[in-house]
Amino acid sequence: MIIDTHMHPTNIVDQAWRHDGSPFTGERTIEMMDGPYMINGKPRRIDYGCIMPPPGNSVWQDGMRTGREGIRDYMAYITELVQRYPDRFIGNFMYNPRFGPENGAKELEFHVKEYGYKMVKLHANMHAYRPDRALDWLRPVLRVCDELGLVVLIHTGDGPYSIPTQFYPIIREFKDVNFILAHFGVQTGGVYCFEALYMILDSPNVYGESGWLLQSRIVEFAQQMEKHQLVFGTDSPPNEPGMWARELEVLCGPPPQGMHLSEDDLEGYLGNNMAKLLGLKPTPPPRTPEEAQARLTDTYAGVGAVTAG
Repeated sequence: MIIDTHMHPTNIVDQAWRHDGSPFTGERTIEMMDGPYMINGKPRRIDYGCIMPPPGNSVWQDGMRTGREGIRDYMAYITELVQRYPDRFIGNFMYNPRFGPENGAKELEFHVKEYGYKMVKLHANMHAYRPDRALDWLRPVLRVCDELGLVVLIHTGDGPYSIPTQFYPIIREFKDVNFILAHFGVQTGGVYCFEALYMILDSPNVYGESGWLLQSRIVEFAQQMEKHQLVFGTDSPPNEPGMWARELEVLCGPPPQGMHLSEDDLEGYLGNNMAKLLGLKPTPPPRTPEEAQARLTDTYAGVGAVTAG
């Protein structure tokens, strides 16, 4: 299977990025996921998307409720989607400590137990806190992650509060929690990919997300990392998933662009590594174009019944 660790469907135009056009709804997201995307000559789709609200929608604005009610409000559309499309979407809880750290921890536990959420997103820049100093804001939600076995996705790649090593104190404190460095330390405001790499090499509970990482660095870093420590994430929208899948596919080619990666290891990057983190059963890649097409035909046969509701 292919799992995208990082998607932002929304039913309103997001409050920070202000993308043009109509809201990028869950239905538009599924249409995008369905592709198909050609990978090593085989038609594929994104089977699961780990979804969260655009981070700007979780920043308090005039008219929003506060406390647990406010959290539940900004998570409401994601909760609606994971209930409506449980075979395509996995819930990722957007944690904003400014609604109250204990409130956030209680709401996280509620969303996990009631709706099956499996992840937490930290975005220190959007929510304006310094993660290496605001440890008391992070500990309540990290304790829930530790207790319930949740994966933590961390926005990284720009200052002042999302430089990868700023999260080292909380990562070191919670050694049994798995952390994914979103964007692999790369954003429009900075390139901290080497910081992210060395954190991954030093810490068995730290993983890198492929999206936003420069293609030349992917091949360089992948040869140094353990095979299970790289996962596929696109930050879609605004990004288009196919381009990031291509940057992993190219690893199957010869150096210097590739590294003769096997199709089984590519499948690990595309989804099986994340499946293991989420407690899902890994699947082998399709061996032929015909097998890949048959899988799509089988899955699409049930799509009408799902989307019609």
